[in-house]
Amino acid sequence: MSIAIIGGTGPQGKGLALRFARAGIDVVLGSRDGEKAAKDASQMSELLPAGSASISGMGNIEATQAAEEMVIFAVPFSAHEASLLSLKPHLAGKILIDIVVPLAQGNPKAVDMPSEGSATEAAQALLGEDIPVVGALHNVSAVTLNDLEHEINCDVLVCGNQLAAKKKVMALIDVLGVRTYNAGLADSARCIEAITPILIRLNISKDVPFSHAGIGVLPPQHD
Repeated sequence: MSIAIIGGTGPQGKGLALRFARAGIDVVLGSRDGEKAAKDASQMSELLPAGSASISGMGNIEATQAAEEMVIFAVPFSAHEASLLSLKPHLAGKILIDIVVPLAQGNPKAVDMPSEGSATEAAQALLGEDIPVVGALHNVSAVTLNDLEHEINCDVLVCGNQLAAKKKVMALIDVLGVRTYNAGLADSARCIEAITPILIRLNISKDVPFSHAGIGVLPPQHD
């Protein structure tokens, strides 16, 4: 199995690539600069233990075409619409996993949601219903993802309008050793994406004795 990560040379994309490759899934990094993606992929491959799957790099369109079915979308929100428009002709038959959070410009402690309500909904509206969009991995710290010495410290909320696509994405993310939860339709992304700036606020607060926190869905405690 192979997946593509568009925006894969950014911190979150790199962390996901390392973890998926370590879990046995081939990863293709996509970037506007294909040469940079190939160079980064080569350097990242040196960090993987023996027996890991491969990490390669190429341009965004080529990476999308190389993905077997699932394409993780990890670009900055400022490039969200333009990047999707360029990739739309190449996403037929694939699932887009949108992990983008529309943080307010100059203020990562707030969101600036698009008119559709969330980045996930904006992607679905732009691509049309024939290309499933699944929102996921919005609340995972990039620092946590790149710290391969430790497990991911949070659960993952997954949303989207097509159940079959959500189940496939949840199965993919499960290989990272985290719990995934079906959080509903795409409009649930309005809440899920908005959690990220709250976590950022907490993680940089002097009143909180830790950083890079995540969220968890916890069962009740019984005696």
